[in-house]
Amino acid sequence: MEIDDVFALVGRLLIAAIFLASAFGKVTAFAETVKYMEAHGMPAAVFFCAAAAVVEALGGLSLILGFQARWGAAGLGAFLVAATWIFHPLSAPDQRIHLLKNLAILGGLCQVAAFGPGALSLEGRSRPY
Repeated sequence: MEIDDVFALVGRLLIAAIFLASAFGKVTAFAETVKYMEAHGMPAAVFFCAAAAVVEALGGLSLILGFQARWGAAGLGAFLVAATWIFHPLSAPDQRIHLLKNLAILGGLCQVAAFGPGALSLEGRSRPY
């Protein structure tokens, strides 16, 4: 085991944490989240709230396990771009930090999508050494 593999695992776990926490929040406060989405002009908020929770949960698990991690990271990245565009517009000064945080998370997801999950993952276990 190399230090790169440990950093890759820690990075995946830290990125996954925010998506799993967000999915949990959507599930446990579904009605409130739907109202928040509707207040931001989201059509079909019930559907999109449920879909967002599923994407965040599956993508987060993909990162944690390192199984189909490139696809999980790409899916979460696409979701993050859409959510950032809708809920954290650059034109709103009070949203600038949220937008920058999401861009930083997107950077981490791009790293996973580009380089894979590393050796300490379900995918890494199947690689011959």
